[in-house]
Amino acid sequence: MRRFAWVVPVMALLIGLAAQPAGAALVLNLGIGNPALSGFPGPYGTATISLLDATHAQITFTSNVVGGNIYLFGDGGMVAVNFNGATTVGSFSGSNAGVGFTPGPFSDTGSGNEDGFGVFSNTISDFDGLTHSVDTFSFVATKTSGSWASDADVVTPNSDGFLVGAHIFVTPFPANAANGAIVTGFAVNGNVTPEPTAVVLLGLGLAGSGMGLIRRRARK
Repeated sequence: MRRFAWVVPVMALLIGLAAQPAGAALVLNLGIGNPALSGFPGPYGTATISLLDATHAQITFTSNVVGGNIYLFGDGGMVAVNFNGATTVGSFSGSNAGVGFTPGPFSDTGSGNEDGFGVFSNTISDFDGLTHSVDTFSFVATKTSGSWASDADVVTPNSDGFLVGAHIFVTPFPANAANGAIVTGFAVNGNVTPEPTAVVLLGLGLAGSGMGLIRRRARK
């Protein structure tokens, strides 16, 4: 029995975690770049999807700094999401902590292609080039028919298998609009960070299997 002593404390820990707030919702890493970004390592940023209610979700894109460069979002197809069901987008908000940037204006450009990664149901574009780019961009999506059951339910893979994408400006960090961009390209999600609740449920399932094993051994 001593070899199974770990089961009870692990279950207690997992139950405690389950009682905590879920925190950030679904986090998608923009880890796959097109050939233009091949010399620059990802992930290029993140897209966080937070379900506000059954028909509204907030989507936030955040730049990453890797290898001395910051990957800014901007221009046509600045960000793209393949939503699950008919969806409208609005309440755009973008900012850039660098020097010499004037983010926006932003516009809903409907369905569109992110170079090399297929068509996404909704795209949002930024005015002109680098000087209007952002390091953080957020908007609200509204489902116009039916409802979403969870954060993950908000999105669905496009025909090429991707959920989100972005137009990337590779810029030396800290960002300064006067320095220009090294290259521009497109990036899409490469992997998913699971919600805390999903991790807890998996752990509870494993712990339950351990308790079942204990009961079976106790009967022998």
